[in-house]
Amino acid sequence: MDETYIKVKGQWKYYYRAIDKQGQTIDFLLTATRDTQAALCFLKKAINENRKPSLVNIDQSGANNAGLKQFNRNYNKRITIRQCKYLNNIIEQDHRRIKRLTRPMLGFKNFHTAQRTLAGIEVVAMIKKGQMKTSVGNKQPPAEMFYALAA
Repeated sequence: MDETYIKVKGQWKYYYRAIDKQGQTIDFLLTATRDTQAALCFLKKAINENRKPSLVNIDQSGANNAGLKQFNRNYNKRITIRQCKYLNNIIEQDHRRIKRLTRPMLGFKNFHTAQRTLAGIEVVAMIKKGQMKTSVGNKQPPAEMFYALAA
């Protein structure tokens, strides 16, 4: 779990992302603030849409640490927190793709557009990583399913 900065309306916003140890994207969220509430909101969203992790690697961010501790207290869960900046290298390298695509844009004009564009970038990346699995009865490849959604 980590966050990076994205410029929206000339101000920096916080783009939270989580990946597993194989580099597969778990979840992402763009927030206006970097605090305990934002980290907790992202963590709840990621766990509701996926599963509860037993261990979370984070960097030295106080907001992420506080959010994880509050989640453990509120929901009586035991997620082990491991703070080590070197164990976070997989996600730091995964941020490169986002930065490479958003830096030439010089930021976004509004928050809603930034959320939608970043979601599209993440979906395309998930397709490239092979995360989009087709069901047994569906013969359509993931790229075709994506184009059908856009139409």
